[in-house]
Amino acid sequence: MTPATPSSPPRLTLAEALGSARETRALLVGRGVLAQTPEVFHAQFPHHRAVVVTDETTFQIAGRATQAALQAAGIPTLAPYVFNDPDLYAEHRFVEMLEAALRPHDAIPVAVGSGTINDLVKLAAHRTGRPYLCVATAASMDGYTAFGASITHEGAKQTFNCPAPQAVVADLDVMGRAPAEMTASGYADLMAKVTAGADWILADTLGVEPVDARAWAIVQGGLREALADPAGARRGDPAAVGPLVEGLMLGGFAMQWSKTSRPASGAEHQFSHLWDMEHHTHNGTAPSHGFKVGVATLAVTRLYEQLLAFPIGELDPATSLAAWPDAATSDADVGARFAGAEFLPTALQETRAKLISPADLERQLGRLRASWPELQRRVRAQLLPAGELERRLIAAGAPTEPEQIGLTRARLRDSFRRAYHIRRRFTVLDVAVRTGLLDPLLHGLFGRGAVWEIPAHPAS
Repeated sequence: MTPATPSSPPRLTLAEALGSARETRALLVGRGVLAQTPEVFHAQFPHHRAVVVTDETTFQIAGRATQAALQAAGIPTLAPYVFNDPDLYAEHRFVEMLEAALRPHDAIPVAVGSGTINDLVKLAAHRTGRPYLCVATAASMDGYTAFGASITHEGAKQTFNCPAPQAVVADLDVMGRAPAEMTASGYADLMAKVTAGADWILADTLGVEPVDARAWAIVQGGLREALADPAGARRGDPAAVGPLVEGLMLGGFAMQWSKTSRPASGAEHQFSHLWDMEHHTHNGTAPSHGFKVGVATLAVTRLYEQLLAFPIGELDPATSLAAWPDAATSDADVGARFAGAEFLPTALQETRAKLISPADLERQLGRLRASWPELQRRVRAQLLPAGELERRLIAAGAPTEPEQIGLTRARLRDSFRRAYHIRRRFTVLDVAVRTGLLDPLLHGLFGRGAVWEIPAHPAS
């Protein structure tokens, strides 16, 4: 196990964090920096042509200005590739369309947009053997500087391995004018790094996955400051949007450094992935990634608060061991729980990957009991109280109730168990399951008089 994570990790500058990135070589964040895109392009891609890739709406917001700036700087520029499908989203057929358009030439794509455009360009550029530059237009998610593209393919959201952009330009004036719900989504996505950090502390303490000190510092060092002004971020105030954007970019750098999403993703992201795999929609469309993650972050925080109040020192390991399934029993349970789901094979595979032996479970439970007082202290220091987290999400304009993203409380309760099965990453869900405490802890959230009480006879 690595040494305890510091309660106040060193705050890295953007330049220091950029030095840890394995793929991104330049990042420019500031007011009015859209006009400096040609300088960044020329420094990173000398003697190359450029092709702006965007959609119709974003072309009017920033794509046209980017195209004009590149041309004015004397950079050879092809005609922009503008997606005109009103239902554009990060779906594989759009990757294929862009890939086909890129193959006849060697121009460097300049992705002008937010999550959808960035992911489409990221994968298409990789498949056509070239890097790309990203002009970020909204503080809506942490995927700008992350490796991998989240693309829907064959009916399921999948992460395709591909490099992060070689350069990113983030104009705070442009991002501050983005729709408020996009900024709220990004704020909620950044808030998830709080619970993700708590999950990593658990995994580290119990000997499952050690904390990488560099990745931890990149994400956690300035996280509290980046989350400090949710109302200002909602207004588009550059003084608040700037730290938020930096926090989102840093999350991507940490993932580049560690080659895993562990620094920025924990149980809360497993909920979001589950709902993606279930094709969840609300009012005809899928809620944004950040909105799903925000509700899940609050849910995970409340689960943590239930767990931290439990006297783990009094836990009887024999009871937990007796309830721990063998492989056949586990497979049968997963098969029944996900009967008819197209992602049943994934649930079986991921659950098998973390079905440890009874002897290993006994050792882990002993370690949990022995370390519990210190573990409680560290996790409490990492988390924000649920009430404060809820207040900040509301101030940012993000949802906090499951109904706001089209989920019933009963479905949210069921998602705790289902989310456990679809990723092998060790989180608070694993501690709750391995101790046999998940159902009692959930009763504290959804039982009579609880914050998300489920009525015995809900109205139809």
